[in-house]
Amino acid sequence: MEIKVPEMGESITEGSIASWSKKEGDTVQFGELLLELETDKVNLEINAEADGVLEKIYKHEGDNVQVGEAVGLIRAGAAGAASAEPAKSEAAPAPSDPKEASQAQQQPTPVQPADTAAMHASPSVRKLARERGISLQEATELAGKVSKEQISGTAGKQSASSQPASVSAPKAAAAEQNPAKPVDRQKMSRRRQTIANRLVEAQRTAAMLTTFNEVDMTAIMEVRKRRKQSFQDKHNVNLGFMSFFTKAVVGALKAFPLLNAEIDGEDILVKKFYDIGIAVASKEGLVVPVVRDADRLSFADIERSIGDLAGKARENKLSLSDLQGGTFTITNGGVFGSLLSTPILNTPQVGILGMHTIQRRPVATSEDGMENRPMMYIALSYDHRIVDGSEAVRFLVTIKNLLEDPESLLLEG
Repeated sequence: MEIKVPEMGESITEGSIASWSKKEGDTVQFGELLLELETDKVNLEINAEADGVLEKIYKHEGDNVQVGEAVGLIRAGAAGAASAEPAKSEAAPAPSDPKEASQAQQQPTPVQPADTAAMHASPSVRKLARERGISLQEATELAGKVSKEQISGTAGKQSASSQPASVSAPKAAAAEQNPAKPVDRQKMSRRRQTIANRLVEAQRTAAMLTTFNEVDMTAIMEVRKRRKQSFQDKHNVNLGFMSFFTKAVVGALKAFPLLNAEIDGEDILVKKFYDIGIAVASKEGLVVPVVRDADRLSFADIERSIGDLAGKARENKLSLSDLQGGTFTITNGGVFGSLLSTPILNTPQVGILGMHTIQRRPVATSEDGMENRPMMYIALSYDHRIVDGSEAVRFLVTIKNLLEDPESLLLEG
């Protein structure tokens, strides 16, 4: 029974092997995890569909695969001991000459260095060796143990020696050869490649512009201070800042609907629902899970939804449905200490709000008076193709006013 890449959604047609949980010859049971597949958006687990033995692995760690492609073979119903049978069948045929057969029995079969290297090399190392065009034997230095660093060094020496003296080797290869200047070459994950491509595409296709303002967080911090414990006791969730900002964004989007739209050819699709994406930093890179129908949710519902999505992101358990269909995005660089930034659009959306760290600064409260207030810079990046500058500025001012008067969020939200 072949192990095939399952359907993963309309927008995903390929992925790459992140890791195998089993190796060739291992006994597997129905439903047991075989491998993890990395796609542009999420990681998927592929489980065994029958009991048996993992007889063959076609695709190794790092290899790209298409939907429907076979990545391995399970011999259904086989016992674990059967994994030794292929080794017997692959043995060399006995010599027909009795004299040759006698000599073959007397001489032990040598273990080839290449075989020893292949035995110790991981799938990712074998793939790297194939890409560099070198043998595993050449990279073996210590007890047949192959490492990526050994392969990189060997590849650098081989590429340098194979080129004419008049042609200078690439700078990266030269850096790898110099032990005083070590270089660690790492392959981009599929998700990191996708993030990079999307960010470049957003800057290339959208007329992106950013406007800034600042918010006096005094009122919100006072509300949180007074209500935080009772809110926790009643709803079993913390009262954070994100629910206030989400409600403020919804109120501003209702006042300025073009920020809740997208461009489709020569048409503008103005969306009458409010699915707010919340940017979350995960181990594999930035992801933007979506809080659905945020205008219909209470503060507690929003905080609970964001907490659940952030937890799934950290555990790499987000599904495609968690990531698709957002109408506007909020990103909070303040949790990492960012004072000011220009967020990049999450296309095809035309607006993204950037939050930043809260910093106490002297603020003029009257002609003669000043106070130290908790202030936050906020930034709105928008697509100037359909959103005018004045509209963007008023949108951000609306968010500022709503946040500085938290009671108004109950009316506007």
